Amino acid sequence: MIQNYEPGTVSAVPEGQFYMCCLNDGSFIALSRNCTHLGCSVPWDEKKQTFVCPCHGSTFDQTGKVLTPPAIRPLDYFPVRIENGLLRVDISTPLKRLAFDPSQPYECNMSENHQNSKTQKDSPRN
Repeated sequence: MIQNYEPGTVSAVPEGQFYMCCLNDGSFIALSRNCTHLGCSVPWDEKKQTFVCPCHGSTFDQTGKVLTPPAIRPLDYFPVRIENGLLRVDISTPLKRLAFDPSQPYECNMSENHQNSKTQKDSPRN
């Protein structure tokens, strides 16, 4: 549910293999779990407030921006939208980027979407 996401929080979505990040301004960005250096899975370090790659030490902030190389590109992200009161993430294709752009997160009015909302993911069906 959207109301479960407090601004400034990161939540792992295991079935979608992504992190749902509710940024400080209340917007959402769904980040890939894979480091852009060599593809290792990057866990979120709550204490450090960063994603830390266990393979080669790259770190990323809550928007996926590179803080520490060897990664040179931010974490890939997935499109997020609100549809019929549901937060939806299209995980069919991660979007690659060269830098974080403020237009990438999905902005929504948190107070308008708190009633009867759920978090779901969209995925391609074969």
